[in-house]
Amino acid sequence: MERDVMASSAYEADYTQKVAFTGKGCFLPGTSIEILREPPGRGSYRHVLFDFDGTLSLIREGWPEVMIPMMVEILLETGTSESPSELEAIVRDFVMRLNGKQTIYQMIQLCEEIRKRGGTPKDPLDYKYMYLDRLMERIRDRRQALSTGRIQSEEMLVPCALDLLKALHDRGLHLYLASGTDEFYVREEARLLNLTPYFADHIYGAIDDYKSFSKAIVIQRILQENEIDGAHLLGFGDGYVEIDNIKSVGGAAVGVASDEAGRTGNPDLWKRNRLIGVGADIIIPDYRQYTALIDYLFSK
Repeated sequence: MERDVMASSAYEADYTQKVAFTGKGCFLPGTSIEILREPPGRGSYRHVLFDFDGTLSLIREGWPEVMIPMMVEILLETGTSESPSELEAIVRDFVMRLNGKQTIYQMIQLCEEIRKRGGTPKDPLDYKYMYLDRLMERIRDRRQALSTGRIQSEEMLVPCALDLLKALHDRGLHLYLASGTDEFYVREEARLLNLTPYFADHIYGAIDDYKSFSKAIVIQRILQENEIDGAHLLGFGDGYVEIDNIKSVGGAAVGVASDEAGRTGNPDLWKRNRLIGVGADIIIPDYRQYTALIDYLFSK
């Protein structure tokens, strides 16, 4: 990556609503595919960027129930007079507000909250490793079940994700995976979910030197190395960061308002409104209607 690209694109901004909420969009006939606006570059996409957790993978579903109690526990150690329920409300607010950025940003905010209460925080990376240890314990059975074949990858994926990836791959599109989760785990879990053949070496994730990675850097690299403009880029994500980054370069953004726990086929309304707020062109709950979506995206 070029150093100037890294310097300009490493910082991940907090969520900012950029598009006023306008109610419902138009739905493709007989589907739950909601069109907010005509996506730019329709019919000419050559490169497709995917987020990982919540967009494809469900291995880490329920992660807030690990992160939030851990942070409440740490803040109680400061001797604050706040009750656990009061702290939980505060922590939940900033954890979900920062959701979509690299995990380290939530830990940086935790350090700030500790200072506010007169405590002396550890390094944010220490808290990140503590969280990852607890998360790995929570999802250990899921990972082992995938590894041994006790459950099939489809059970730990957003519905019909593999069908969509195969359809895009068969069209000759170049697929990329960029995640705020640590790259080591992203690559490992992508392998467990049988996603690696679709992305090959184009799998990117967070690193300890968080200022040297962002989804925006990955996007700039795609554009520069392939000598294309944003109109040839299509992106899928359930978080605001990738949607905002894709729209910032003129690409088309599909917001995946996935119901991770229930896999009901209904959109998660909190995700939907948040994704619309940063400019998603299309909202889908999952990929069950991928054929209609592809037909729409690749017709001029």
